[in-house]
Parts: sequence; C-alpha cells; structure tokens
Amino acid sequence: MNTIITTKFAPAPVGPYEQAILAGNTLYVSGQIPLNPTTGVLVSDSFSAATKQVMENIGAILAEAGMSFNDVVRCTIFVTDLAHFAEVNEMYGTFFSSIAPSRECVQVAALPKGACVEISAIAVK
Repeated sequence: MNTIITTKFAPAPVGPYEQAILAGNTLYVSGQIPLNPTTGVLVSDSFSAATKQVMENIGAILAEAGMSFNDVVRCTIFVTDLAHFAEVNEMYGTFFSSIAPSRECVQVAALPKGACVEISAIAVK
C-alpha cells in the first residue's frame, strides 16, 4: 500500500503530483524546486541559495516520513546551466554526512516557475 507524504514545511505541488509517496520502506520524493514553503517565493539569488532551499524542502519531506538524508540512496539533479555545477555540487554535498547517494546531474532547457535547479530523491529506511 502506498502512503502520501505531505508537509507544510515544503512547498505544495505545482501540478498533479504528491510531495512524496512511501511505498513499503521506500520513499519517492518528487522533484523539488527552490520555493520557500512559507512565502511561496522562488529563491533565485544564486545557484547555491537555490540548491540550499531545494535541499531544505527535501529534508522537510524526509522528516515527515521519519527519514533523513542518511536514508537517501538516489538523487537526480536538473540544472538550467551546467556552468554552475560546482556551486550546486558544493551546497548539495553539505547535506550528506558520510555516504553520498548515487545520482546524476543534467542540464535542461527550463524548469517549472523559472527555477534554476530541481532535485528529486529516493530514500530507503
């Protein structure tokens, strides 16, 4: 049985999807963009600031499911400009203490609401 995971500490979905779905002991976190969940404002000061907001959103969803970044096994990162890869990578890395999950990072033409970065995650408890 699948369980919908929702928290007010991450932005509401901008389309017909859930923040996350828990299937057994595996959590599938939908792609998060750098929306501040309190204000609804897109964080766009820098790729670093945007990545930090995205990771905080993912962290809130993980916490709602009783998980943490230690449980993340896979991430997908979408950026609008790979020239900022190092900046994104540096901030992203601060959220993982010992073992970083497998992942890919790809450049895309555009992201929802004009975001510069979007990250999805899979976690297993």
